[in-house]
This record gives sequence, structure tokens and C-alpha cells, in this order.
Amino acid sequence: MKKIIVKIATAVIVLGLVGGIIYWKSLPEEDVSIETVYTEEYQNNVADELESKKSLNDYDEDHMLIEYNPFKTNTLSLYVYFNTEEATKVSYTVKAPETDYGDFSANVDGSYRTEHEFQVLGLIPGTLNEVEFAIEDEDGNTITRTYEYTTSSLLGNEDVQLEEMNSTVDSVDIGNGLFAFMGNDSDEQDFMYYYDEDGVIRGEIPILGYRSHRLLFQDDLMYFSVAESKMVAMNGLGQIVKIYDLGQYELHHDYVFDNDGNILILASDTESDTVEDRIVLLDVETGKVSEVLDLEDLFGSYKDMTSHDEDEDWDWMHINTLQWLEDGSVILSSRETSTIIKINDLETNPSIDYLIGEESFWSDTEYADYLLMPTSEFSNTGGQHSVTYMRDDSLEDGQYYLYLFNNNYGVSTTRSDYDWTQIEGIETKLATEGDTEIDSVSYFYQYLVDENEGTYSLVQSFEIPYSGIVSSVQRVDDYIITDSEMQGVLGIYDAQGNLLKQYKSMLNKKYIYRIYYYDFDGFYFNI
Repeated sequence: MKKIIVKIATAVIVLGLVGGIIYWKSLPEEDVSIETVYTEEYQNNVADELESKKSLNDYDEDHMLIEYNPFKTNTLSLYVYFNTEEATKVSYTVKAPETDYGDFSANVDGSYRTEHEFQVLGLIPGTLNEVEFAIEDEDGNTITRTYEYTTSSLLGNEDVQLEEMNSTVDSVDIGNGLFAFMGNDSDEQDFMYYYDEDGVIRGEIPILGYRSHRLLFQDDLMYFSVAESKMVAMNGLGQIVKIYDLGQYELHHDYVFDNDGNILILASDTESDTVEDRIVLLDVETGKVSEVLDLEDLFGSYKDMTSHDEDEDWDWMHINTLQWLEDGSVILSSRETSTIIKINDLETNPSIDYLIGEESFWSDTEYADYLLMPTSEFSNTGGQHSVTYMRDDSLEDGQYYLYLFNNNYGVSTTRSDYDWTQIEGIETKLATEGDTEIDSVSYFYQYLVDENEGTYSLVQSFEIPYSGIVSSVQRVDDYIITDSEMQGVLGIYDAQGNLLKQYKSMLNKKYIYRIYYYDFDGFYFNI
């Protein structure tokens, strides 16, 4: 095995925050604002420059084309291009020898090939990084090449290493993916972050503002939001290849692909006096945005029961989750009513299928007949988030699971006539970390829904750190991932709800909106 160390230029970034706009400078380039970065013209120009550089030399394993973060979309990344005479597979390992951080490894080729072009993730900020490339031919022979690169500091002030707390095991093995931290709601620059299973940062993705909510993958592209009115599609090299403007609509909380590969988005109509009560459809080919549901059309008489202060948004439903089912129906989560809602035929002829919520909340309305009935006595959800539809082949048709983050916080700011304190065990104050007057917990809940019988059962529940608002949960194989956002706590549990690992972060002293784990297989990596 032959090992060659080649030193390439140290990254130099000059940062400046002027009028709330962050500026970049990789010498000797010109200053570039984040607003410029998120334009197709800028991204296309960078792609053209890389193509020109690729044509200037015959890049091989001994002379790779390596550029630091050329598209300005991940401050802990490198662009790499080279060719090999024989078909090979490539993997890499990032080491930071002057620190105590562990190594980060990834496979980038899904098959043997002669042309290699990819993005290296996982550089450690503010230190020397050694990136070791392992190049393997079809006979199993491997050579390595190691490049050294010194990075600058992070653009933001997030943790390089999350604080570990209350863990019961030394390590977990979820896979070779990363945790995506979806937004820090900073008063300054906003980001999306990637962290590995050891709580070490491996990606810092600056966005225009607001937050990203979820990552969607289709046709080798990753879709996510970068502002209240903008979504983008990024390729595996970090290039933004499509930018979508939602016009009069502002997105919030969630989005999902439909059966045609278009994106359904929870939205507010800025020309309306209400917020967070619309669903719009984004055609990913044309960029056209169309409204497919105004919840007032289905819940008009309930809306008439609500009120709001004139100087505040009329947030009478506050939908925070959107799940698409293959039959064209959707499952929504309404925080303001602490209710899960299923809508049939969303894109053609929307109608209410069922509700899951407190019976007393809906008893005096025309919607009471839509309620599914619990099969046993248990406290219902309070302001739930991240409701997720989960099929199971062992179940009958018409049966499925819904799991969620039960915030256990009952409040309806637009319906003052309903008293949430009548619900035993539910919290009605927005507790924060260090609040000694409130001793409360949130819960992981999993329901078994039986549409045939019109029932739902609580089949799994366990306590998780309390968070009155936002937060997320996710099942990944034999693990359950939780984000208690107001406390900035990432929890990794086994399938039975036993805590394995727990990390804490207070990004910019703001909450962590959502944390989802992605393997990025076929995008950044090939597993």
C-alpha cells in the first residue's frame, strides 16, 4: 500500500456581518453574500468554472482537483475530482490529528468507475484535517492518498462537540449517516447542521433565513427550505440547481412529496388574515405554486368559534405536520387543537376522514362524529408534533401506526372558552429549562389506528425531556430519535424506549427546531 501526503492550500475565509448579511471571502475571490450564493446565476457560474478547471489537466489519483466549498453551501466540505485508468471505488476518512475528535469515514462510489467526482463532508473547523482517500480496484487492491487541509472557524457559534449527558452506552451504531439539525432560529445567520453519532459537527449549511424543516430526496437531488418563501434543490456536490419562490405564500413546519413527485407544503397566505392553515403544491418542474387546501373550507364553523387579538396573527389551527399517504390522503397535526386530522383526496376533493383528539374539545361542534375512539383510558396529546405514519405488513388493511412527540402542553390561544386544566396530567404552562415551578415531562407516543373499527390504541409510551413546543421524533430501524427542542436535547433510545445516548446543544441560545437522521445513501454517500 502506497501512501502519499500532498499539502494543498489552507482555507482562508474572511467573515463580516453587515446589516444582518453575512459575507464570505475565500482569497483571492471577491466577497459573496449569502443572498448571492442562493441564486442560480452564481451557482451555474461556479459549476462552469469547475468544468473549465477539470479540462485544464489530466487529474488522477496523484494529482486531484480539490476545491474548498466552491458552491459556498457547506463550510466543512471539499469538492474532489479525478480519474483512474482502471475502474475503482473510492472512500475517504477525515482525521483531525491535532484534536481528540474521532475519524469520519464514508464511501462515495456505488460501483467501480474511472471518473470520480464527489463532495467530502466532515472536516473539523479551525484545525488541520487529513483526508485519506482509499482507492480500490475490482481485484480488491487498494492504494491510499492523503491530503492535508487546514480549515477556518465555523461561520456560526454552534458546538463543534455536543455535550454528552445521561448516556448509558459508550456508542451506538445507527449507520453511516448523519443527524440533520433543522434550524436554530438565530437572530443572526441561520444554518442547518450535520452531526455524527458521537455528537461531532460534520456539516454547516448556511441558509437565507428562518429554518429548514425536512430533507426530501428525489432524482439525485435534495430538496429543503432556505427561507420562509424559498425552497431549493441541491445536488450531491453541493450545487444549488433549482430555486423556487413561493410568491404570496410563506412555508412553515413541513413539506412532503406527493405521488407525482411534486412537493406539498404547509403554508400561510400572506394576503389572508389567518396563518398556518393552508396547503400548497409546488410543481418541481415548472416552479408553479397552487393552493390545494384552505382548512377553513372544511372547518369553517370551528373557525367561527375562535378569536384573536387584532395585533396578532389569527393562528386558529396551527398545522405542524404533513404526512402523505399513497391513496392521496394526508395526515395533519394541529397544535392549536391538539388534534390529529386525516384528510381524504387532498388534491382532488378534500374531505375530513377522522380526528384524533380530546372528545371534550370537539363535543359541542359538528366535528364530534369524526372522532376515532380510544380503546382504553389514557391522557391524550397536548400540542403534539412530528406525527409520522408508519405501515406494518403484519397489520390488516385499514390498520397502521402513528408515532409522535407528545409535548404534553395543552393550550388554545384562539379558543379561550376551553379549559385545558380539566385534562389530568397535562401541562398548561410553557415550561423552560430551569423553571422550578413546573415539573413536567413530554412523551413518545405510538398509536395503532384501526380505521375499520374507528378506534386508536396507545401501544407504546415513554417519558422524554419536556418541551412545550416544536420538537420531533423519528424511528430509524431499532432506534428512536427524539429532539426536545426547548432544552436542546437529542435523545437516542432503543426500540423499547430505553435511553442509550443523550446530547445537549444550545445553538445560539435558541431552540433546535427538529432533528432527523438521514443515511444520505445515493446522495453524499453509498452505503
